[in-house]
Order: sequence, then structure tokens, then C-alpha cells
Amino acid sequence: MLVLMVIDGLDVPEDSGASVDHVAELLLAVAKGDQTAFARLYDMISSRVFGLILRVLVDRSQSEEVLQEVFLEIWQSASKFAPNKGQGRSWVFTMAHRRAVDRVRSAQSSADRDVRAGFKDMGVAHDGVSEEAELRIEGRRVAQAVSTLPEAQREALTLAYYGGYSQSEISALVGAPLGTIKTRMRDGLTRLRAEMGVTS
Repeated sequence: MLVLMVIDGLDVPEDSGASVDHVAELLLAVAKGDQTAFARLYDMISSRVFGLILRVLVDRSQSEEVLQEVFLEIWQSASKFAPNKGQGRSWVFTMAHRRAVDRVRSAQSSADRDVRAGFKDMGVAHDGVSEEAELRIEGRRVAQAVSTLPEAQREALTLAYYGGYSQSEISALVGAPLGTIKTRMRDGLTRLRAEMGVTS
């Protein structure tokens, strides 16, 4: 199942008026162990990252835990960020979204185990294994489909659906005209539907 999230009502970030990728600059400094850059990065994007996580998890305390996990991962793996492959914000939001989804899956697996145990005690057949397998296959299909998109389309969709940016904010962030961003998103979604075999 292809799930696309739109996060509304967020303020335009301070650096959105420039095409310079300040997050990428800070990530490169963090990769060298710069604690001041890490603090600045946290101050710059943590509220948006938290908002994204909270939209996925709903639970505030779990979202706070995942936010800490995300920034720990950023500190430990900033050297893996490749600025030639995309925007810094996209990299961070993708990481945050993955962590949040992992937490949901973990909670769901625990709940599924409880349900299966309950059905077993009741003597009712429950094919949870095949359902879980189908979900995993579908998740891989979505990831594969997204990876086939051109970088510009993938970046625009990532910023919109994982980061919650509006089209005008994305335009300012990446330094491209608003019409170009709209086209990238429309074309990207069209390609995703085609890759996923979605007809409507």
C-alpha cells in the first residue's frame, strides 16, 4: 500500500529563502565530529523532524524517543550523507520516517503476536503470517518504485510527503521555480503509479 502523507500548517524555515543547503553543510561538519554544528542542526530542524515522527506515531512520548534515536543516528552516520545525491533535509526526513515506521511495525508485530496467541487459545485459524508477508513485499515494491524516479522528482516528493513542506517551500529550498516543482511532483506521482500498477 502506497501511503503518502501531507503535513500542513508548518512554518517556513528560516533558511528557505536561499538555495544554499544549510542542512547539508551542517551534516558535513557533523561528519567531522563538530558538536557545535550538531547543535545548530538540531535547533534548525528538530521541530520539523519531531512533527513528521508525531504524524506517524501519534504518541508523543514514543515520538520523543524516536527523535532522540534519529539524532543519535545522524551523529553516528553523518559521514554517509552524500550531498551530490540529494538535499540534506531529504536525507534527514527519510531517516526519521524510516525510524518512525520501524517503531510502528515493531508495535504492530507485538500486537499481532498477542492476537495470534488469542486466536490460538480460541482455536480459531488466523493467517497473520501471509498478511505480514504481503505487507513486506508491498513495502519493498514501494521502495523500489521510488528508487526508479529521477533525483529531482524523488527529492520533491520526499520533501513534500516525508518532510511536510508545501510546494512553495520546496521551491525555495531547492532553488527551482514553483511551476517546476509542481511538474516534478506530478510527473513523479504518475511514474510511481505506473511502477506500482495503480490504474486510478
